[in-house]
Amino acid sequence: MSTPNGFPQHSRVCLTRSMEGGAVQDLQAKKAGKAAKKEAGGDGAPPKIGTPISETLKLLPEELKANMKIKSITPRPPRKPRLERAASLDEKSWRKWRRFRTSQESLTDPNETSSSNGSLQEASPSPPSRGRASPCNPCCQQESLHSSPDALEASPGGKSRGGASDLGKRASEISSAFGGLLRGKGFAGGKPRLSQIMPARPLPPMELNVASHSLRTANRIDSDCLDYRHYSQHKFGRVSSSLSDSRLQGNGTLYDSCSTDSMKSTFSVLTPIRAKDVRSRSYLEGSLLASGALMGAEELSRYFPNRSMGIFVATWNMQGQKELPVNLDDFLLPTDPDFAQDMYVIGVQEGCPDRREWEIRLQETLGPHYVLLHSAAHGVLYMSVFIRRDLIWFCSEVEYATVTTRIVSQIKTKGALGISFTFFGTSFLFITSHFTSGDSKVNERKLDYNKTIQALTLPKNVPDTNPYRSSSSDVTTRFDEVFWFGDFNFRLNKDRETVDSILNQNPDTDVSKLLVYDQLTSEMSRGSIFKGFQEADIHFRPSYKFDIGKDSYDTTSKQRTPSYTDRVVFRSRYKDDIQAVKYSSCPVIKTSDHRPVFALFRVRVRPGRDNIPLAAGLFDRDLYLIGIRRRATRELLRRREQKDQRSSSICSIS
Repeated sequence: MSTPNGFPQHSRVCLTRSMEGGAVQDLQAKKAGKAAKKEAGGDGAPPKIGTPISETLKLLPEELKANMKIKSITPRPPRKPRLERAASLDEKSWRKWRRFRTSQESLTDPNETSSSNGSLQEASPSPPSRGRASPCNPCCQQESLHSSPDALEASPGGKSRGGASDLGKRASEISSAFGGLLRGKGFAGGKPRLSQIMPARPLPPMELNVASHSLRTANRIDSDCLDYRHYSQHKFGRVSSSLSDSRLQGNGTLYDSCSTDSMKSTFSVLTPIRAKDVRSRSYLEGSLLASGALMGAEELSRYFPNRSMGIFVATWNMQGQKELPVNLDDFLLPTDPDFAQDMYVIGVQEGCPDRREWEIRLQETLGPHYVLLHSAAHGVLYMSVFIRRDLIWFCSEVEYATVTTRIVSQIKTKGALGISFTFFGTSFLFITSHFTSGDSKVNERKLDYNKTIQALTLPKNVPDTNPYRSSSSDVTTRFDEVFWFGDFNFRLNKDRETVDSILNQNPDTDVSKLLVYDQLTSEMSRGSIFKGFQEADIHFRPSYKFDIGKDSYDTTSKQRTPSYTDRVVFRSRYKDDIQAVKYSSCPVIKTSDHRPVFALFRVRVRPGRDNIPLAAGLFDRDLYLIGIRRRATRELLRRREQKDQRSSSICSIS
């Protein structure tokens, strides 16, 4: 039952009784003060040193003496020292930690539930005032200083039972209580609590968009599924798992719309797809602008927001050596670019006898992030195409063709090997060649080029992305992006002494004087070979011919002139689709008389259609497992060698 003031009926009764009890206590306190003054002589002078505690009590305020809780204390003799065994360091540290935990627990209010982070809050004690309501709970009434029987003993009503002599017996309790009051302790049994630290002024607003534009993660949601949150809330009762964007927002964590939109799936962090969309989509037939097309613009923007990918193209004449380099990291993973490329294409001339071992070494070097999309061979010409494993779904079927430029077709040391496929909506053609050797056989090398562009029958089943710009007499016109690399065998039209003097004058990267005598540069400027192709600027020393295992050029009796025989050229249907990032050689690999030459490119990629023959994610799984197993074994051996080296090291004192 409630009163008009909003208090319960029993609370009103307790409040009335408390107010009456407080008035009685105030009257009794005044009488006790007058009696104490009469006993002390009534002079009201301040106490002197050695004044009994009964006289000190006279100086306390009337309300304080009325509300002071006094308990009887029986003096006890001092305790005898107890012998204990010496504690160890562990026990001492444990005891310190225990005392620290106990002190923390003593400062924690077990009834405090308003703070979720466990911070302590300050409960400032309110001094007792006249007419203040006391707790209505009977337990609180017993603990309250207003209704305590000990407090009543200090009043004149209790003087007949104890008199002023009881105050002397309880002097120590009064002193401790008075000291506790000066230290700010409350009378209601509350414990001191620290206040939560708050900033003096509001913090400045922070930028919420922290997403990096260079990230290539699937952090977007389909435009036709933007209302999936409301649908899932109505259907399933929840919108996401523990990675929901609501938790990020509630905790004040920085987030961006792209990252949180990718978390709006009810069952996983993948982009949600409606059942009706799955029914309507076809991955065999599609259009360029179809929503959800595998090769379409939405999927392309998801993986390549700027619609450009990185491609590594390399060529190396291995001279048929059985011995492979110990480490290929400097060749495939140069330290100059900060990031690895999306695709690796390696062409080899005069390859090693064990082609499978070479491919395993490539897989071992590139690691688990790459898979072998396709590899082909034409005699001792090898080509391997590695791609990031999450991009294999966007490749068409891979096709290849070969051409022999020798008069006798059974001898396959000279010729060309081409591999082609479509990635999203961009068609690629990679050709590696080994042209005729000889300083003066420029015309023969041009014939090799012409035979290759006419006889290389590509593409076969994969449709041309732009047949109106294609020519049946030139294979390089039937693809969007073409990369041609290999040992072209073009030499420098200068004697050995002149070339050596130029190299000695410019030992670093200034090779412009040498390129004046380069046969390939001269023929390309005339348009007699590699029509429409470009080559990046050369800033490295000639890649041929070295002494095996050394940095010196040919020191044999033939004294061959150093030349730029190993080259990488490119062409595109569209202007500025291919941008050369780096063009260099790898001087640390010395197992052949040629140095490997590589180039890094940024290539523009366009969306495509789903009506092309797809590779369906096929790759060389056996090669992948062998390469990764070797990589793990190599790492374990390296760690074991380091461990053995540390254990066998001997420290000597001189």
